[in-house]
Amino acid sequence: MNYTWQRLYLGLIEARPHGMMLPLVLAVLVMGSALWAVRIKHDNRSLTGALEQARVERDRLQMEWSQLQLEEAALSHHARIEATARESLGMSEPRNYVIVKTSRLETAP
Repeated sequence: MNYTWQRLYLGLIEARPHGMMLPLVLAVLVMGSALWAVRIKHDNRSLTGALEQARVERDRLQMEWSQLQLEEAALSHHARIEATARESLGMSEPRNYVIVKTSRLETAP
């Protein structure tokens, strides 16, 4: 040990009025460390609960997204669109129609 640390150590241990200073400082440090460990453990448990809730929410949203994709696929199917157009809107395929060919130069403005 260097001289400064030896002097500090001897001053804390051997001085009568200050002889109990080292054990007191160590006791305070131990208590502070114990309180800090309890706080960290509490925070860890709280965050673990929040993480589990976030995972449950993620799973629920993933299932909902899958169901929405299935619903979109079913609603956008060509046969369903055609049936809806015929039934709800009264649309039908034209019977007499004429196909008019235009040149590429004659495009509508």
